Amino acid sequence: MSEFQLSVDGKTRGLPRPFIVLATQNPIEYEGTYTLPEAQLDRFLLRVEIAYPGEDDEIRIMRRHDSVGALERLQPVLGAEDVIKLQELAVKVHVDESVARYMRAIVQATRDHPSVRLGASPRGALALYEACQAHAMVDGRDFVTPGDVKTMAGAVLSHRVLVRAQGGHRLTSPRERAMLVEDIVSDIKIPA
Repeated sequence: MSEFQLSVDGKTRGLPRPFIVLATQNPIEYEGTYTLPEAQLDRFLLRVEIAYPGEDDEIRIMRRHDSVGALERLQPVLGAEDVIKLQELAVKVHVDESVARYMRAIVQATRDHPSVRLGASPRGALALYEACQAHAMVDGRDFVTPGDVKTMAGAVLSHRVLVRAQGGHRLTSPRERAMLVEDIVSDIKIPA
């Protein structure tokens, strides 16, 4: 999909722009689902865990829920052209050499960490770079900071690392892998 095309039954078809894949996973209902292989997981830019809403937010959800007409009243906030323009702007966000090397050091540390069996791939490094550019843009800046890297590293890298079994215990939960990535990030010297 990174080539913006796919092949089905021997026919290659171009993908429309923008092309975005969103996948959801309910951690309760694993029956009938299978864990994706590492090569497929590596193609997802981010893994975002959504927690339960707080009390006030959940009450707002309960009060405004209307199962009959909610989807019919839903209005788009961006069109395809808007998304493409935002993507074009994001790639123009400046990444200083020292910040790029900081990202690379974090990715390399996932490969060298004693608890990690398989670290982040070069695709993971590219994903971290692009996610940091987008985060900086959303934050209103035209440059990436080490803070952007620290913010995005867990969401970008945690699903890309395979952890070794240690003492009969494997760090396999997404939260445990995210915490491992946070530990790795905290061990890397922040550029000046």
